[in-house]
Amino acid sequence: MLTTCDSPVGNPPRLELRPRNRSSQDWSAIRFLFYSHDGHGLGHTRRNLALASALVEQAPGSSILLATSVDAVDELGVPPNTDVLKLPSMRKVSNGAYAARRLPLSGGDLGRLRGALLESAVKSFRPSVMLVDKHPLGMRGELRAALERLQAQGGRAVLGLRDILDDPVTVAREWLSERIPQSVARYYDQVLVYGDQRVVDAREEYGMPSAMRAQTRFCGYVADRGGARAGAPPTMRATDEARTRPLVLATAGGGEDGLAVLSTFIRATADAPWDGVVVSGPLSGDAAEMQRLSLESGVGFRRSVPTLGDWFAEVDALVCMGGYNTLSEALCHATPTVCVPRTSPRREQLIRARLLESRGLLRMVAPDELSTVRLGEEIAAVLETTRDQLVERRRRSLEVDGASRAASFLLAQAAAGAGGRTAVPLAA
Repeated sequence: MLTTCDSPVGNPPRLELRPRNRSSQDWSAIRFLFYSHDGHGLGHTRRNLALASALVEQAPGSSILLATSVDAVDELGVPPNTDVLKLPSMRKVSNGAYAARRLPLSGGDLGRLRGALLESAVKSFRPSVMLVDKHPLGMRGELRAALERLQAQGGRAVLGLRDILDDPVTVAREWLSERIPQSVARYYDQVLVYGDQRVVDAREEYGMPSAMRAQTRFCGYVADRGGARAGAPPTMRATDEARTRPLVLATAGGGEDGLAVLSTFIRATADAPWDGVVVSGPLSGDAAEMQRLSLESGVGFRRSVPTLGDWFAEVDALVCMGGYNTLSEALCHATPTVCVPRTSPRREQLIRARLLESRGLLRMVAPDELSTVRLGEEIAAVLETTRDQLVERRRRSLEVDGASRAASFLLAQAAAGAGGRTAVPLAA
């Protein structure tokens, strides 16, 4: 039975790791700078950590500097050969609007401070490749100077996009107002989509112009396989071999907005024929309340678990929101899943959940339909699904080796060097 992230037989082979005539020792001089803006949750940083882990696995001599404003990054498990450039924290106020999380600074002053740190990092660290998650110019253009510096130094830039950004109308409006295709053409050598075009083709969905389409490659879904990293937790069943009831895990990712899902799960589990455990998330402001409710209902509780996705292979079912990383790891481990997606400020979780539900890969409960009874019914139903069934459905629907494939693309960019790069004129 296949329950891990390994690619099923018959999928396309992994990309060639190294250019011809390059030895593994050549990678010791290769440096990568990974950037994410991190206005809400942990998703962007978790994805970059998964990619860093895959990159180090393929090129053990490479160095990766991870630029992030996530405070809990060490709790997530940092791979070997990787260190963190901590940016001043910010928070998302609404789509496209951000404010300082702690410093009494205006948004403009915060952006200038972060931008100066990023440009200095490019100047001193001299990365061969910069990988940018989602926002090509960063928050309010804070990455522009760093990208200019990178080009001047002969480095290359890669933009990483998750499978679904938002509904097409919203994305088209944002791309037009922020001139996203023009920025990609000017600064970027490649666009990596962390998804499978059989599920959604971002080129068509978001109306990419021809130049951007030519730069775009699909990697498959990126799942963190960092269980061997420092700080990884013990297996869930290591101290409970006598368990006879199904075990259901509930998580809300980083935990900034998971109270409704987790509290409903706790109530649904109190008298249910399964055992439950809740992981509230390191960003949860309701952790104390979750712990109290869990204790009263006989549900296990943890605030944070490094590389939590490793537990997905051991539980009998998962209850979660629709975040990219959580669902990618559930797909990777073929974990029977009930998803309660977020619907604001973006609809990407709802869109993703519906697409995966239509392929039989999860069961979805819309937030306005969430109740103790409904969630309990969906958990009972999903417990009847076997991992073998999910593996077969996954095999027909999508690729989950995205981290390894993305790492191969990044290494190919590093090997190609900066020679001959010119901005591609946009065509309709």
